Amino acid sequence: MKLYRTRIPAIARMVIEEFANDGSLEVLPENRVEAETDLVAIMEEYLRRDMELRDAVREHMSTRGVPYDRYGKVRSAMAQEAGHPTGNEVERFLARQFVENFMISRFIEEVFADDAALMKRIRTVLESFDVDETAIRDEARDKVKNLEEGTVDYEIALSHAVKEVKKRHGLLVERSR
Repeated sequence: MKLYRTRIPAIARMVIEEFANDGSLEVLPENRVEAETDLVAIMEEYLRRDMELRDAVREHMSTRGVPYDRYGKVRSAMAQEAGHPTGNEVERFLARQFVENFMISRFIEEVFADDAALMKRIRTVLESFDVDETAIRDEARDKVKNLEEGTVDYEIALSHAVKEVKKRHGLLVERSR
């Protein structure tokens, strides 16, 4: 799963809302925003660590002259070494973090469901926000099919097209300059 910053508030809102409404958690109405903010902070911290990992991988590859086509393998190895979840482990990691937060949060009055049930349902919510990255790349490829694949121009155009598709789908926001 790839976690997009633009989706974080909606994920937090849905988890707290669903669990509060079905009685899995007791969250006072005046504490819902703070309970959501705790979950947002967990996801933001994950993204911060993921960015640090990305930068470390790039630095590692640059200083050692490792070709870019090995990025995935290097990233996986460095993530495992650092204990940073990737791929399918992200959902499991975030679910575990959310449940731990529920137990210690001063904004959650009571937890009525067991950990396993909470984690399973959190993972279901996270999966509902998962993005089909292949479909995004395919849509972007359609926009640059006039260029020869494998060329520098193609790669640059494809990168820009992927960003545009993600913006259109609300996955990226335009940064102010």
